[in-house]
Amino acid sequence: MAASPKDTEQHSTTAVATVTGHEPAVAARLFKALGDPIRVKLLILVRRSAGGEACFCDLAEEFDFAQSTLSHHLRILVDAGVLSRTRRGRWSWYRVEHEALDEMELILRAGGPLRASPGSNCAS
Repeated sequence: MAASPKDTEQHSTTAVATVTGHEPAVAARLFKALGDPIRVKLLILVRRSAGGEACFCDLAEEFDFAQSTLSHHLRILVDAGVLSRTRRGRWSWYRVEHEALDEMELILRAGGPLRASPGSNCAS
């Protein structure tokens, strides 16, 4: 049975869209979101899930702490634009937002705002 529009609520963020030009505050939020091993594990679990999305109920089985703690970590990832959340009935489903990961790669690669181009005269 397909979910009705009322049963499905999509949440997304514009964090990635505002990183144009590598805005420091937005870039820092992306990196901070992945600065915790629990959130890195969550990203890996969602990325490896069948269909590219994971239900909160399945993610909760992987951790031995309160659901409120898991919700907190997932919210940080959603607010940073690393994950998106879709609500279906009583469960939230999470999907990796590859644009955020692409932006992090652009920031870190040689020639990006944090690293000199190979062969440049800038000191490391």
